[in-house]
Amino acid sequence: GIRDCLLSRELGDVYKRQVYHMTKNKYGLPHHHGNDEERIISRLPSQETIDDVSILLKQLSDPTRLKIFWILCHMEECVINIAAIMDMSSPAISHHLRLLKACGLITSRRNGKEMYYKAADTEIVSELHYAIDKIAAITCPD
Repeated sequence: GIRDCLLSRELGDVYKRQVYHMTKNKYGLPHHHGNDEERIISRLPSQETIDDVSILLKQLSDPTRLKIFWILCHMEECVINIAAIMDMSSPAISHHLRLLKACGLITSRRNGKEMYYKAADTEIVSELHYAIDKIAAITCPD
């Protein structure tokens, strides 16, 4: 009866509001929460950028690589010394260094038979180092 009619009309009004918002919103979001969604979505990084950031963060999600990266943000070091600091074998350290180097987080140079590694001199590396320090509340040595 009347109750069903009122309920139907209310549901119809809800539907009309949703359709109205969908037509007003170029991204077709079903709800508008007043969060300036269009501006935020228009600045969403490309999928390629998201993928690149994900790769970097995956490399640093390993505790061993994170620790090596932090060390190399503070000093250039050879594989043997990094292995000693980490209490690991040189081949194991070399594996981690290869992965960090492949994604551009560290660089290397050869001096005779020794390979030396350090953090890459890039804005991304600086920002990651800063974020790690802030998250862990680490005080960096001078």
